[in-house]
Amino acid sequence: MSPRGVATPNVRERLFAAAERVVERGGPGALTSRAVTTEAGCAKGLLHAHFAGLDEFVAELCLDRFARTAAQAQALSQLAGQGTVVGNLNAVALALFDSAGPALAGLAMTRPAATLRIREALEGGAPGLTAIQEAIAAYLKAEKRLGRVADTVDPCTVALAVVGTAHHLLMTSWPGAPDPRPPMTRLIATLVDG
Repeated sequence: MSPRGVATPNVRERLFAAAERVVERGGPGALTSRAVTTEAGCAKGLLHAHFAGLDEFVAELCLDRFARTAAQAQALSQLAGQGTVVGNLNAVALALFDSAGPALAGLAMTRPAATLRIREALEGGAPGLTAIQEAIAAYLKAEKRLGRVADTVDPCTVALAVVGTAHHLLMTSWPGAPDPRPPMTRLIATLVDG
């Protein structure tokens, strides 16, 4: 534990990672500011020193994870012509299920103030599922130009199906539910390879 008055390095990420572990273990109801700071091994008031409250913390955590996955999706364009199309798409789609994705989706749904903050941020241009969808469509168009995706594949429709399915699987998953990754992988293979 950091002594009082000593800066905690990477405090946001440290708290975010701790929150993910708490929620993965105990579900959304287990998340309290004390549980997060205890898990992070830092002072009890640290979360409230950096966030206006638990709702803001949850919103910022979800937005951070969306932005992380959106950045990975945007990097897809650099992979055109490399690896396999299915493998490249899987890496991005499955990233939504990493970092306690299903548990975080459930957490955001249990906190109306956090959900409102997330929606406002997304409406204001924060990267979210729309940015991921657009990046996937752009990547598939690039792969189509290279001849690695069949002419019959509609990149925008495939991107919508991938993101929509990921959203559905995130919203209907809970601790102990079947792993959402295998159906996501099968969907991508079916959409891209037929």
